[in-house]
Amino acid sequence: MVLTHLPKFHTHFIIPTPPPSLYIHRFSLCIPKFTLTTAASSTTQPPLTSTADTQIQIPLQNLFVPPETDISSATTPLTARILKGSNIVLSKYASNAQVIQAEFVKSSVRTEDCPSDGLPEFAIVGRSNVGKSSLLNSIVRRKKLALTSKKPVYHLIHSNDGKTQCINHFRINDSWYLVDLPGYGYASAPQELRTDWNKFTRDYFQNRSTLVSVFLLVDASIPAKKIDLEYASWLGENQIPMTLIFTKCDKRKKKKNGGKRAEENVEDFQGLIRDFFQTAPPWIMTSSVTHQGRDEVLLHMAQLRNYWLKH
Repeated sequence: MVLTHLPKFHTHFIIPTPPPSLYIHRFSLCIPKFTLTTAASSTTQPPLTSTADTQIQIPLQNLFVPPETDISSATTPLTARILKGSNIVLSKYASNAQVIQAEFVKSSVRTEDCPSDGLPEFAIVGRSNVGKSSLLNSIVRRKKLALTSKKPVYHLIHSNDGKTQCINHFRINDSWYLVDLPGYGYASAPQELRTDWNKFTRDYFQNRSTLVSVFLLVDASIPAKKIDLEYASWLGENQIPMTLIFTKCDKRKKKKNGGKRAEENVEDFQGLIRDFFQTAPPWIMTSSVTHQGRDEVLLHMAQLRNYWLKH
C-alpha cells in the first residue's frame, strides 16, 4: 500500500484506540533513561545466544506496557521485565510461547476465503527482501515453512512460485496462525498487480476479525525507508494494531564508511515514528542468522494472544 506522500498529522494527534489486545498504556512518570541490558524470561526451549550487544536508551514513556500490567508496584526490577532488544514489558499473559507444531493450511486471495475457525492470528508483512521468509522459518525452527524466491511472482493465484503473493495461513500448535502476507515495494512488479496486492492486503487488515496484530518488518541494517514509514503510518491511522520487527540486526556497518549500526538505525526509525504518533508502538530487534529476538517475538505473541483469547 504505497502512499503518494507521508500523512501530515498534527502534533497533538493520537493514534485512535485500537482493540484492547494491543492498547498501549501511557505513563507520565518522569524518570531518567535506562539502558536495556537485561533479558526477561525466555520460552521453555533452550535459550538462544546472540552475537549482538543491544544498548538502546529507552525513556519510560516509550515502553510498551501490556494491558493489566502494573509497572509501579512489582517487586522485580522493571529492567528485568523488559524483553531483550525491545521496548516491551513482559506481562502475566506471556505463557505457552513455544512452537511445537507448524503446518501450512491454505493460500487465499480474498479475506473471505481465509480460514473461518476463529483462531487468533498474527500477520507478517514487510518490504520485499526484508527477510520475512527467513524470520518465519526462524520462529518455527523450520528451513522451508515459508517459500522464498529472488523475485516475486506476479500472479494472484495458488501456485508453487506464487504463494508469497497470497494471504498464506500457517497453523501453529493447532491453536493460532502465522499469516504470511505479500511483500511490498518491489519496483519491477507491474503497477496494476501492485494495486491488486495493496487492495486485498488492506481489505485483510481492515476486515479480519481474528487479527491480533500486524508485525511490520523493517530492515535495521539500512537507514529508514520512506515506504516503511508510509506503511506504519497507514496502519496507525487505520487503527490496525502493529508491532515493529527490526530484521538483519546481526549486520554491522563500518563507521569509517559512513554506515550505522543496527541499534542506531532502530533509534532513528523510532524518532521518525514519534513525529507521526504520540505513542510509540512495540518493537523487537531480530536476526534470522543468530536467532536474536526469536524467543522475544514468541513471548510477545503469546501475551497478546492470551489476552485476546481472554477478552
